[in-house]
Amino acid sequence: MPLLDGTRPLKRWRWVGIFGEDLMACAAIVQVGLARQSFWALHMRGDQRGRLRGRTRMLPRRSELALTIGAAGSRDGRIEIRDRGVVLDVTLKEEPGFQTICTHGEGRVWTRKQAGIPADGTLSLDGGPEREVHALAVIDDTSGHHARVTEWRWSAGVGTAADGSAVGWNLVSGVNDPPQGSERAVWVDGVPTEAAPVSFSQDLSRVDCEDGSVLEFRAEAERRRRENLLIVRSDYRAPFGTFSGALPGHVELTGGLGVMEHHRAHW
Repeated sequence: MPLLDGTRPLKRWRWVGIFGEDLMACAAIVQVGLARQSFWALHMRGDQRGRLRGRTRMLPRRSELALTIGAAGSRDGRIEIRDRGVVLDVTLKEEPGFQTICTHGEGRVWTRKQAGIPADGTLSLDGGPEREVHALAVIDDTSGHHARVTEWRWSAGVGTAADGSAVGWNLVSGVNDPPQGSERAVWVDGVPTEAAPVSFSQDLSRVDCEDGSVLEFRAEAERRRRENLLIVRSDYRAPFGTFSGALPGHVELTGGLGVMEHHRAHW
């Protein structure tokens, strides 16, 4: 896509979330026009105080955070963090993903979502010994010319259904969310199906689907950030936590891990 569509700059990012019994983590590299940003956050689930390690940089450093995109059949994806006492190196078994192109304002947005993919590697904290990481991941690759003011609520995660199936999900309201042809999807044993429209509670405690399914959320730790860079402004909160209830399509959960997000951007 071109860097500009009229006066709208290209926005693109890769976001990776890792969800396991011991830890949850996310990392992203974002570009808006010529500006770039990176961030990462790590939540160790044994920390009952809900503290997050993390950093946001306006000038990304590959030595601190690197996200490698996998190539089908030839190369796995990878997330590497070496910053603030965290050394995380995880391989991502990427898949073709669930892809859509939607209009937003007068622009178009392409996105590819992957959910429930294996994420295996190692983690070391503060110079301590390496521990193995075996988790599941969600990946969001997006590129497009979004409207000048964009606001969305989003949920992504992984879990297990009542019948024992492995599940993942990507649910959104506010962007890429037409009644059909949206980015909303539920994966059951690795197979994605588009989900019906959803709505989010203002406090991000639940997601209601038009088919009557209700997904409930309990936060454990939260990443929150507000920026005012004149041309670009952003207000963002993204709690990590656990899910219960049912995914769209009445897919009952016995357990789920993931993230909720509310993001309002002027860009």
